[in-house]
Amino acid sequence: MKTQARNPYLPSYEYIPDGEPRIFDGRIYIYGSHDQFNGYVYCLNDYVCYSAPVDELNNWRYEGVIYSKTDDPLNEDGRMCLYAPDVIRGLDGRYYLYYVLDKVSVVSVAVCDIPAGKYEFYGYVHYQDGTLLGEKSTDEPQFDPAILMENGKVYLYTGCGGFNDDSRSGMMVTVLNEDMLTIIKEPQFVIPSESRAKGTTFEEHPFFEGASIRKINSIYYLVYSSVVMHELCYATSSYPTKGFEYRGVVISNNDIGIDSYKPINQPMYYGGNNHGGMACINDDWYIFYHRHTNGTNFSRQGMAEPIKILPDGSIPQVEMTSLGMNKKPFLGTGEYPTYIACNLFCQEEEMYSAPFDAWMNNSFPKITQEGKDGDAEVSYVANMREGATVGFKYFDFENIKHISIKTRGYADGRFEVKTSWNGEVIGEIPVKYTNIWTENSIDINIPDGIHALYFTFKGSGHASFLSFTLT
Repeated sequence: MKTQARNPYLPSYEYIPDGEPRIFDGRIYIYGSHDQFNGYVYCLNDYVCYSAPVDELNNWRYEGVIYSKTDDPLNEDGRMCLYAPDVIRGLDGRYYLYYVLDKVSVVSVAVCDIPAGKYEFYGYVHYQDGTLLGEKSTDEPQFDPAILMENGKVYLYTGCGGFNDDSRSGMMVTVLNEDMLTIIKEPQFVIPSESRAKGTTFEEHPFFEGASIRKINSIYYLVYSSVVMHELCYATSSYPTKGFEYRGVVISNNDIGIDSYKPINQPMYYGGNNHGGMACINDDWYIFYHRHTNGTNFSRQGMAEPIKILPDGSIPQVEMTSLGMNKKPFLGTGEYPTYIACNLFCQEEEMYSAPFDAWMNNSFPKITQEGKDGDAEVSYVANMREGATVGFKYFDFENIKHISIKTRGYADGRFEVKTSWNGEVIGEIPVKYTNIWTENSIDINIPDGIHALYFTFKGSGHASFLSFTLT
């Protein structure tokens, strides 16, 4: 695994959702909000950053804390959280971090001389008379900023659509001058909220949150989270401030909309809100998004998948995989941790991980870890009960004759091995009660070629599942 990229692309004990990928001087930097493991709300931690060389997408480096929640003058006591940010390099060569605190409606900006250094508070986006954006009587609340710089102008995309909320109009764009703060063109709406989407191309996928902007050739692409929640959609226009039309879904964090390996509306993971952006790395495009772990909304992890931009500008929806930014399937041999699962479900189908204020009950499997937030503990799949299935995609198998698994827990039964979620059982690995990680193995004949790998628990009790080894 040290030589192969995978999902999640950061360490299994790191929880950075809302990832905005930015490439500066041959490295890709991930700027996102920062959840806690076993947290009780979103985005409890300070901003940290990871980066990797663009030609070594398996080699992520922790850059440390780049901005603390108490660095903002409005939040000196730390009562507010840092929501999803974006970063852009200004005309002066410095790096500008845009963000919104969770209890106010203004856009804050911090600045640093290097992409992943210690950012310092710079100011608030404001009108020319000094009024802060979000505090004018005609303003709507600011949320989830995204930044585009072009021809000396800064285009700031913000907003939150809400659910059945007539007071929210949708995603807006505000134009700033080269000081990165002062408004030169007031907000105008470019993607409608649910209350204003009827009769538009966005009617079935209206804007909720999570704006992300890229210019590809001469076309502007806005990626956003719709009110459907689990999906990242995209819209395109020939202009940065008008003319956007809905084009489709790029990724769903429960694979709804994908029918290549299962029914189109069948969830294959416990989804939830989604937020991310696109990056072009060595001429290949990727979508960055997040998944939910620990049976809750509040411990989200960054994921990425390769995408294709077709000649007509469209982006076909891609499925969740364990591969992440790998350009080819995993090697069909060796030990793999179960936290790289891309499919996880039980006999009772659920589209989402949990209501906003609750955790999943104990009938559902989940990806979790030992210890507390910040502990460098390898994650695993917990609570595998009768009928629970965990899946991994994809491997290049050749002459695989033996498989072993490491499990623990009060479980008495077997793990069925399959190459598709509803396929033929090609092996059964027995497991018994054990309080420590215990390895069990069988001889097996996995067909040669590129396949997924699925494990379904059959029996009584509940098992935790750490890893599997192919030989």
